[in-house]
Amino acid sequence: MASDLEDLVGFLASPSSQLKKAAVDIVQGLTGSEDGIRVLTSKSSQFLPPLLNLLADPQEIAQPAAEALVNLSQENSSVDDFLKAGAVEKVMELVGKQGCGINRLLVMLLVNLTQIESGAERLLQEGDEKLAGLHVSRLVRFFSRSSGDKKGEDAFEHVAAILVNLSRLKFGRKLILDQSRGLLKQILPQIDSRSLIRRQGVAGTVRNCCFEAEEDLPSLLLASSFLWPALLLPLAGKRAYSEEDTAKMPLELATPLSFERAPEEDPQVRIEAADALYLIALQEGGRRALWSVNGPRILQVGYEDEEDPKVMEAYERVGSLLVEETLDAGEGGFVQT
Repeated sequence: MASDLEDLVGFLASPSSQLKKAAVDIVQGLTGSEDGIRVLTSKSSQFLPPLLNLLADPQEIAQPAAEALVNLSQENSSVDDFLKAGAVEKVMELVGKQGCGINRLLVMLLVNLTQIESGAERLLQEGDEKLAGLHVSRLVRFFSRSSGDKKGEDAFEHVAAILVNLSRLKFGRKLILDQSRGLLKQILPQIDSRSLIRRQGVAGTVRNCCFEAEEDLPSLLLASSFLWPALLLPLAGKRAYSEEDTAKMPLELATPLSFERAPEEDPQVRIEAADALYLIALQEGGRRALWSVNGPRILQVGYEDEEDPKVMEAYERVGSLLVEETLDAGEGGFVQT
């Protein structure tokens, strides 16, 4: 078996396209089973470099190589070997290039690698003053400018999951909230995407970026014209709001809420949006900002139409902060529990 594996590694690096194709197909097949993954993972330092090099080959070779790498990268224990082999750098060298037909697989590989802190740090390029954030900026550009090809494939939708992984780290949040880069403003409109993966990723990323709202609130509110629609519209229900209500809102909220619309159907998106609002509303400045766009009224209407118990709990967490403030001011609360 050991000699067979060594031969396979040699064939992956062969100058013959036929030998490379045959070898990579075998490797891809092995990664379809737990036993095969275990065998290959035990020799990952030998297999990964030639597999990564095959990503630049014609698609008939690059695709099975990419599929094998995605399968192997699901093993968290192998991520360090991927990083040592330069996987992040190789992927970023190829992703988005003209004619690259494996963008979706390359992005999925990065999703797996960034689930581990060391992988996320490598993609963030933390510690490199000149290059820090360049990889992320490229991915966000691809993410925000694409929504699927004519065949219906959305090659970059899983960038949303990468952003969730990166925003778990302080440096990742700092990068996304950096106004000079404008990443948050590019990401937020994707909350309105037809892709559930995109919507869930945006909601999760924004929630993560609110973890340190006490420190980051000014950066968040600088993107308020994008932030409030991203967080409040998924929670607004489907009813058309009255002129009295919309008159107290900025246009980016008043315009869509003046008409009946399709509601956000995914509970996870609604919960994460509500959780982000809760973290913002913990700060006095956040509560003031939420009141200034008539946010409590939007939450009230949305809550009245909500049926999912877990989402209702998320509404109520935000509402409890706003009720306390209105009671302090001698007014009535808006959430009925």
